[in-house]
Amino acid sequence: MSNKELLTSSYDFSLPKELIATYPANPRDSAKLLVYDRATNEISHVRFSDFESFIPKGCALVFNDTKVIKARLFGKKESGGKIELLINRALNAHDVNVYIRGKVKIDTEIFFTDDLVAIVKELHEDGSRVVNFYQNATALRFEEILPIIDKIGHVPLPPYIQRKDNKEDESEYQSVFAKEEGAVAAPTASLHFTKEQHERVCKNFAHAYVTLHVGSGTFKPVECETITEHPMHSEYYAISDAAKKLLDSDIKILSIGTTSTRTIEFYARKKVQKGEANLFLHPENKPKRVNHILTNFHLPKSTLLMLVASFTGLEKAQELYKTAIEKKYRFYSYGDAMLIL
Repeated sequence: MSNKELLTSSYDFSLPKELIATYPANPRDSAKLLVYDRATNEISHVRFSDFESFIPKGCALVFNDTKVIKARLFGKKESGGKIELLINRALNAHDVNVYIRGKVKIDTEIFFTDDLVAIVKELHEDGSRVVNFYQNATALRFEEILPIIDKIGHVPLPPYIQRKDNKEDESEYQSVFAKEEGAVAAPTASLHFTKEQHERVCKNFAHAYVTLHVGSGTFKPVECETITEHPMHSEYYAISDAAKKLLDSDIKILSIGTTSTRTIEFYARKKVQKGEANLFLHPENKPKRVNHILTNFHLPKSTLLMLVASFTGLEKAQELYKTAIEKKYRFYSYGDAMLIL
């Protein structure tokens, strides 16, 4: 292990702006796929529609079935000042951790359409706030908020997609197997699957679903000089009995995305089926249960790029990203994919 692998600066790279994908590939499986085989050290450049032919025999796939909620809300203060609120995660039945664009203090009331009101309860040093939601003076539980925001909220596109969300994003920024509501960012490797391809893969390979509600912390860059000093964000996860059975077996696993990977690896270490996962995978904390991973191309200095390096080592991760940039792969949430075998 070289010190270089623990330096945040080692995970920096410059990306031409035109390689940031602002719209998804259409159809989904027409995205490019870079395949890196660690056993042979070979790199292949194909389309995602070819994904199935690269799945190793006897391998099981694990998907994250979280569903993105319309977490971005636009409202007003009593003074009339405009406010943008981004739901990050539910802390319990009534307390919701959010980010607010606009000045607020404790007890500030924010008014939305459909008589929805948020009242600020706490201000945190990391810039997040805790609010409670009400409708017609009745306190709402988190699950009661969901149908309301589905009607009045907006798709929480990542900050680097510098455009307003549109009607297409409601379906495109969601996997075809999304089921459990609660994420504010999509598990992006999953976005490449068409309904037909997902059904076909599931018919031909053992598979299971885990749930990890992706929070906005996923976009937070590492700011410490040494990556091991980074305070990893935590996210709610749940593993069904069927998924537990698969994870407890010795069948090889191809994890669909970094979020599935973090969930599987957290379970492998703690053996707890649900709770809060805050596992940080990097070259000094390698995967123990996941054998192969499908993932997108991630932000510089992100924990997700460090997770990729936990599979390949730093130098190979740098080389793969350099190749992807040279070959004009599209990066980030709506971008192309990489399969590490």
